[in-house]
Amino acid sequence: MKPFLFLGTRAEDDAADDEYAAVLRGTGLDEARLARVRLERDELGPVDLDAWSGFILGGGPFNVSDPIVQKSVEQLRAEADLARLAGQVVAADAPFLGACYGIGVLGSTGGGVVDRTYGEPIGAVEVTLTDEGRADPLLAALPDAFDVFLGHKEAVRELPAGAVRLASSTTCPVQAFRIGDNVYATQFHPELDVESLALRIQTYRDHGYFPPEQAQGLIDMARRAEVSEPVKILAAFADRYAR
Repeated sequence: MKPFLFLGTRAEDDAADDEYAAVLRGTGLDEARLARVRLERDELGPVDLDAWSGFILGGGPFNVSDPIVQKSVEQLRAEADLARLAGQVVAADAPFLGACYGIGVLGSTGGGVVDRTYGEPIGAVEVTLTDEGRADPLLAALPDAFDVFLGHKEAVRELPAGAVRLASSTTCPVQAFRIGDNVYATQFHPELDVESLALRIQTYRDHGYFPPEQAQGLIDMARRAEVSEPVKILAAFADRYAR
């Protein structure tokens, strides 16, 4: 079987390794079947789409809507690599699933607009599938409405041309969308469980997502939440596109 490729952008080793481990668990893949590139550290280089079953992009502190003067060399390099890959996968309709930062990367293609209009604080939020979402094969195992973990500064305000909205919430109109038949993005984190979210809250407590003194309260909130459905998206992606 051709492997999948996981792309990360987290500079903090604990959070980066935990995210990769969570995606491994969610997809049911092992490290031999899910290769990994850390884009905040390494160049992606040329990508042969035919060498991979598909691509998964994780989240992280980069935002496409950050003022360019505030972007580090590493962020600019990662953005260029991802823009090139996004162009390839959209043109070829190759299997791709981007979470959080992935919705910024894909959402800014094809005339889409990503900005700070619909940012959401860290928390558990109810997401509702659209009619197109209920009919989508990647989301078929999900109920019409389910809770997710998320926290983001930017979001899609206008979808790219031809994109189909798959899910929404009361505070963010685009929680998931699809381009073509095989290119997906979610605003929420399908890989996150309570312990992984607690780790990220501690890791990013000084990154402007929330006042640092609220960290423990957010962790307590996460422990009270019941978030069980989103991880099914990862399993469905791996099952559908393994080749």
